[in-house]
Amino acid sequence: MSFKKVLLLALTLVLIVSTVTGQKTIVLRLAETHPADYPTTLGDQRFADLVKERSKGRIVIEVYPGSQLGQEKAVIEQVQFGAIDFTRVSISPLASFVPVFNALQLPYLYRNEDHMWKVLLGPIGKELFASLEPSGFIGIGWFEPGARNFYNSKRPVSKPEDLKGLKIRVQESELMVGMVQGLGAVATPMPYGEVYSALQTGVIDGAENNWPSYESTSHYEVAKFYTLDEHTRVPEIIIGSKISLSKLSAKDLELIKQAALDAIPYQRKLWAEREKASEAKVRAAGNTITVITDKGPWQAAMKALYDKQPAAVRYLVQRISEVK
Repeated sequence: MSFKKVLLLALTLVLIVSTVTGQKTIVLRLAETHPADYPTTLGDQRFADLVKERSKGRIVIEVYPGSQLGQEKAVIEQVQFGAIDFTRVSISPLASFVPVFNALQLPYLYRNEDHMWKVLLGPIGKELFASLEPSGFIGIGWFEPGARNFYNSKRPVSKPEDLKGLKIRVQESELMVGMVQGLGAVATPMPYGEVYSALQTGVIDGAENNWPSYESTSHYEVAKFYTLDEHTRVPEIIIGSKISLSKLSAKDLELIKQAALDAIPYQRKLWAEREKASEAKVRAAGNTITVITDKGPWQAAMKALYDKQPAAVRYLVQRISEVK
């Protein structure tokens, strides 16, 4: 996209139109990569509905699912420039803009889901939101990401040694490559859309993702060994454009942030329901599910990856470990 086009979009970013009654309506756009029926997208819509309701129709947030406004990295850039008002993204692409967010995607970081939410909704979460502002973003809210687990087409995996030599697809992320290599597998970065055929043809032996993604992509049909190691919980985040939202009053911005906070229980409920349905479908297909109860050996294998992180990330990891 040319600079002129970006600038033009920025100038029209907060669209203000007059209603029949003469009241001004502020229309804001939210970019979402997931389809319309996905739990995060439905969470976006609940957030938008709460904003509209509480502002009595004065602020309207339009949700654009299915990557209509672009893929995650491109959308983040447009939010930064003010061409898009909000986006819901994973922490992974955001960390390339604000590196301290890498701490949140380190493997075996959280004890469980509750631990993660205490971190996100506590002082650390507020500090992370504040760290976004120098890069042109405003932290708006968090959504449940689910736990990511390994799956493969070769054998059950109950300990790190069982992964040795397996070719595991990962996101194009240095952290994810380091995690898989630390466990003795062969990290294979690959676009997500190519994973099914790569599993089917043996180009890769496995991948990693949460229950809904494992099931909805039909990866469970060609990689029948699923290991519940819960290696990462990479939070979903709604960020806003500092350029866009600076046009709003402090009161309106607070209304928006509170609406995002109040949308969390709804999204988490939908996510839990989706996880259960996906797990039931996979188990009914006869897949082998291995539950990891002792994560000690898995965590120990990550020491080198943790040690190479910048001091700011290591400090944040230490603080996260101390959250009770």
